[in-house]
Amino acid sequence: MAGAIFWLLIVASGFLFIGGLVNKSSKLLLMSGVAVTLPSLYFLGAENGFRLLALVPLLPFGLSYFYAEKRNESR
Repeated sequence: MAGAIFWLLIVASGFLFIGGLVNKSSKLLLMSGVAVTLPSLYFLGAENGFRLLALVPLLPFGLSYFYAEKRNESR
């Protein structure tokens, strides 16, 4: 059961990330970052290169901030 939730969050994050990029939506990218945060924290306990996967949520969070700032400048 826990494995299913793990993969469901990863797949949902992927769809939200792609949707956020296509629509240039900061909200979808933010939801993608939130959805991938828990699965990425699992890899934080690794003792090898997989530890770097904990940095994955920074990409959607950073793009979300970029799109939000870009929208605020255009107003």
